[in-house]
Amino acid sequence: MTGTRKAVRDAVDAQRPAGAGLDARLVVERGAFRLDLRLAAAPGDVVALLGPNGAGKSTALRALAGLLTLTDGHLRLDGVELDRTPAHARPVGVVFQDYLLFPHLSAVDNVAFGPRCHGVPKAEARAQAAAWLERMGLAGYGSAKPRRLSGGQAQRVALARALATHPRLLLLDEPLAALDARTRLEVRAQLRRHLADFEAVAVLVTHDPLDAMVLADHLVVIEDGGIVQEGAPADIARHPRTDYIAHLVGLNLYRGQAGGRTVRVEGGAGIAVTDKLTGPVFVAFPPSAVTLHRDRPDGSAVNLWPCEVAGLETHGDRIRADLTGELPLAADLAAVAAAELDLRPGATVWAAVAAEKTHAYHA
Repeated sequence: MTGTRKAVRDAVDAQRPAGAGLDARLVVERGAFRLDLRLAAAPGDVVALLGPNGAGKSTALRALAGLLTLTDGHLRLDGVELDRTPAHARPVGVVFQDYLLFPHLSAVDNVAFGPRCHGVPKAEARAQAAAWLERMGLAGYGSAKPRRLSGGQAQRVALARALATHPRLLLLDEPLAALDARTRLEVRAQLRRHLADFEAVAVLVTHDPLDAMVLADHLVVIEDGGIVQEGAPADIARHPRTDYIAHLVGLNLYRGQAGGRTVRVEGGAGIAVTDKLTGPVFVAFPPSAVTLHRDRPDGSAVNLWPCEVAGLETHGDRIRADLTGELPLAADLAAVAAAELDLRPGATVWAAVAAEKTHAYHA
């Protein structure tokens, strides 16, 4: 969140009654799986639930929407208990992954559907829907049926339909997953603008770290039905606390014991760092900080480990090398450098990382 945007929201928050926003503890048991998740957000906040498949993200979303009954816990929105309120009576808007637009209705009638269900007369509901479509940049598409819309256009119609009822909680279930890469970039930017203007709470479910980092003010990372880390996107990106998060943000991550400026990780490898710490710590560094050598390099490199190439992947104009050995790690290097080193699975190399490229922090 930018400083200006945060200052405006802080000023508005100061005028809101106590209890405004979302206050929930979602406990849902389904067979052997148990979700236990606490969520709190003020009006205007965008919270992203991020996690691998099966972590419990969709279960949480369905519980918030009223499509799943809580086993335990509570759900309060603007101070009102919603635990036993049926889905259709909740002030909640949902944008589904596949949008679920009514195929037999035009775009304007899809958007007008919500206001009509709330008792708004047909002509007024259609006028409101037309205004929402104009706001979404779709003024000329009111009469179009969903099959005539592109993926990005359908996503914006679905968002307009969810917002047309003026929900106090907006739920977005993988809203960009059905889009191709080029459309996704454009629609993500548009969605960010719309969410910046949304005055209630928005909860975004995604497994895409870029969507979460760009769209959300607060990240909640879920694994196996529980929270493993939460905070501002920048803080989580800089201080990952699980392998899953480190992989998402593109960092090598290790846990170990610090003694001064050396961290001893599981397996016995030592990592020299610039941060002077003691006790349990994490150490992280990007794959781009790793340099590879076929022969042991001369010089005074402190962090130097013999490794074996386990695999190679192409990432744009870079090559990602997965390395095993005393300290398993990932290294990124230019394609020409990989060719010069004759990298291939099974090749032995030396991996070096400058101490100043590492970042150590308390576990």
